Order: sequence, then C-alpha cells, then structure tokens
Amino acid sequence: MKETILILDFGSQYTQLIARRVRELNVYCEIHPFNNIPEITEDIKGVILSGSPFSVHDLEAPKPDLRLFEHLPLLGVCFGAQYIAANTGGSVVRSEIREYGRANLSFVDKGHPLTAGMSDNSQVWMSHGDTIKEIGEGYDLIASTSEVRVAGYAAKDRKLYGIQFHPEVYHSTEGLTLLRNFIVGICECEQSWTPASFVEETVAALKEQLGDDKVVLGLSGGVDSSVAAMLLHNAIGSNLHCVFVDNGLLRKNEFEDVLKGYEGLGLNVKGVDASQLFYDELAGKDDPEAKRKAIGKVFIDVFDKEAHNVQDVKWLGQGTIYPDVIESVSATGGPSATIKSHHNVGGLPDFMKLKVVEPLKALFKDEVRRVGAELGLPQSLLGRHPFPGPGLAIRILGEVTAEKVRILQEVDYIFINGLKNAGLYNDVWQAGVILLPVKSVGVMGDERTYEQAVALRAVSSTDGMTADWCHLPYDFLAKVSNDIINRVKGINRVTYDISSKPPATIEWE
Repeated sequence: MKETILILDFGSQYTQLIARRVRELNVYCEIHPFNNIPEITEDIKGVILSGSPFSVHDLEAPKPDLRLFEHLPLLGVCFGAQYIAANTGGSVVRSEIREYGRANLSFVDKGHPLTAGMSDNSQVWMSHGDTIKEIGEGYDLIASTSEVRVAGYAAKDRKLYGIQFHPEVYHSTEGLTLLRNFIVGICECEQSWTPASFVEETVAALKEQLGDDKVVLGLSGGVDSSVAAMLLHNAIGSNLHCVFVDNGLLRKNEFEDVLKGYEGLGLNVKGVDASQLFYDELAGKDDPEAKRKAIGKVFIDVFDKEAHNVQDVKWLGQGTIYPDVIESVSATGGPSATIKSHHNVGGLPDFMKLKVVEPLKALFKDEVRRVGAELGLPQSLLGRHPFPGPGLAIRILGEVTAEKVRILQEVDYIFINGLKNAGLYNDVWQAGVILLPVKSVGVMGDERTYEQAVALRAVSSTDGMTADWCHLPYDFLAKVSNDIINRVKGINRVTYDISSKPPATIEWE
C-alpha cells in the first residue's frame, strides 16, 4: 500500500503546483478531475480541493459530493475553500475588493494544527474574485488578511479546513509549512516516497506488467528517455531494444555524441538515420501544430519499421513526463485548457499494434533527474538541458528546410558552448536559439547585407510549468552575438528573448 494524497482538480492553473509541493514532502499524490473521482481506497490519507476559474455561483461550476470524503482529512484551497463553506452553512459572495497577488495575514491562529509555526504578517498569494463572507456553525476562523476576514477556517469536530490563499505558490512564503502541517501532521503521512522507493516500486511494476515481453523505445539523448530506458532495462534487461533516430533536427554532432554517450550503460541501442524522411514530410508546412503532427507521424512510421525488425515486440516505451501530459490533454482529463500537442503523448494508430509503456508519466522533470541519479546515470547526462521532442523544427519559425537546420545548428552550437565555456550552463534550466522568419538590413565591411535574425532563449525553471528568463551578463551576450554574426553566414542580427512563462511558453512553437 502506498500512502497517497488525492488532489481534486477544478481547473486551477496552480493545481500542478500543489502536486509539486506534496512531492517535495516525499509524499506521493495523484491529481484527478472533479468529474472522475477514483475509488476511495485505504491508501488515500487525505484530500486537497484545488482552486478553479469558476465561481461557486456559476451554473456550470464543479459540484463534487463532499460526503465521499467524510472520513478523510480535507483541505480546500481558494475555490475549494469557498465550495466547502457554501455547502456547510457558510456564505460566499462576489468580492467588493478582489485580491490578486501578494497579501499579508493580519491574523493567524498559531496554536491550530493547520497553521502552527506560521508567523504574524506572513506573506500569502491570493487569486480570487469571490469571498467567503461567513463560515457555518461548528467552524473556527484561523486566518485573516486586512481585506479578507475569512482567509482560513477549520471545523471544530472533524479534519476539514479551508484556506482562501494559495500555499502551493512560492510567493506564499510559509505555504510549505501549512502543507506540511496538513499532510504530515494531520494526515499522518510517513514521507517515504523517495527516488529509491520510486525505482523499487516502478521496476517491480514493470516486471509484472511486461513479463517476458519485448519493448522498443526511442532514445533522444535527453534525461527523460534515458531514465525511462534504464528503468525498463532494470526490469526486463535484453528484452528492451532502444532506437535512436537522427531526425535531421538534432543539434550539431548530436547523433554521434549521443550514441557514444550510451556506450557502457549496457543498453541495446541502434542508430537510425531518417533525416530525409522528416524533411520530406515537413516540406511546405509552416503551421506549428502541422509540423508537430508531421514529426509525430514519421516517428511512428520509423518505430513501426524498427519494431518489425524485433521479433515478437509488443510494447513501445516512451519517456513521457507529467508536464507533457497535462499540457496536451489537460490535467488528467480535468477542465484546464490545452496549450499544445506533444508528439509523444496520446494513442497510437491501430496498424502499429503496440501497447505503450510510460514509466515516468507521473514525474516532473526535477524528479526524473533525481531518479536518474538513483539509477547511477552520469551527471553529464542528467545535467543536460531539456530539448523538445520535435527538435529544431519548432525553433525554426515557418517552413523547415535542411539549409535552415544547418544555419540554426551552427548558431545553437556557438550559444550552448558559449554558456558552457563561461560557466553559465548549469545556471540555466533550458537554452536554445530560434530562427526568425524575417530578414533585416546590415553592414559587414563595406557591403550591405540582407540576412536572417535569430533570438537567443535561456530560462530558469524547476519543472517547466513556469519559467523566467535568465539575466545573462551583457558581456557574455555581446560576445555570443559577435561570434554568431562573424561565423555563421546568413545571420546578421541577434536578439535576446526576455519573456517569461506564463504568458509566453518556453518554446516559440
């Protein structure tokens, strides 16, 4: 039995952050949509209700049956707190003064189990248009701000709580204290979900799931597919057949470097040059989704062909991780909006006749790295920046051609090696270059040029769900810009992207 915190998703942009904070406490959690509540088993130790874009007064607002959780500790956050209050004798009204952003508690009951250890004037993050005006009989007020009297409340006779602020957001400076109080103190979780326990449980589950079946897995050279491969390798050994495809959209020299890097790991790895197939399929396509789908189609075709070369293969292994899933299909089917599709997420065509195994689909990127370290993968691999599955295709705005790829590879090579040589690579979560579909006038020597522009992109992040642009030194940017313009024919202008996620995404397509 694995201790689990159930997070009920009402469509909040912060639902995934709740999961991240629970995981930081070494407690396993699962997100389920409000309209698909799982069976309440003995391993569920507590329930958290997320925020929501809805008002409790909206006719289409989520309306879960709270009686399902009567015997469990229950914590409502923002909308979750309002929903509990509205259904337990309290009242919720439209806010006269809406709170968005930072606020400070003017009162906190430091003697209550939920808010123990929190300090006076603690900073919290608010994001709500409704306000809990009154709480029902049998409830105590445990937190307030200067603008919102009911910022936190608790039932007198059961483990039922509501908080108007968002403890999962970093700007709530003592939010993790509150979540620890709920999960460890109130739900009595043992904090035993660690990278070591994940490896042990996952390998055992893979052995049971796969038995003596054969699996074909596409390696990319990145952290996700490599960790997935090692988990599968530990479970089924030589029955795992890895394929590393050169899609013509990799970084400069990456195909050869990655194959060399896998030497010594004990994996069955086959390199396949399919670059021309990808270029042919991408010809004439300039829409981002069309390009992603074209790349996904060719990946499927290549893997189908390679799978037929492995006798009796039954499974396709993938390095899908949690952000891939939630950005593609909305948090496990919940009401959040779809941002973009990922080529490695979703069903396979019927003709392929392979089942999918995804050992990492419940993990965030930083958790994948910790699992990789537990498996003994080298830091040189674990420390690599994330690289998109569609490769340079989504960093070339517009149609993809071999010549554009060549130009972008050269620029990217200068930028990434520049970061490494300057000792900045490990300070950046992800970096890359975007080839822009514009030309500009320049002067080189005594000649006028009319060539393309590129945008450098470097961000800091924890899990890819949110990201901020990196404040790279001006001297470094000046040197990189100069090197690119001098060394890469066809580029005469370099820009630097200072957009954060949200509202932008990390990639431009």
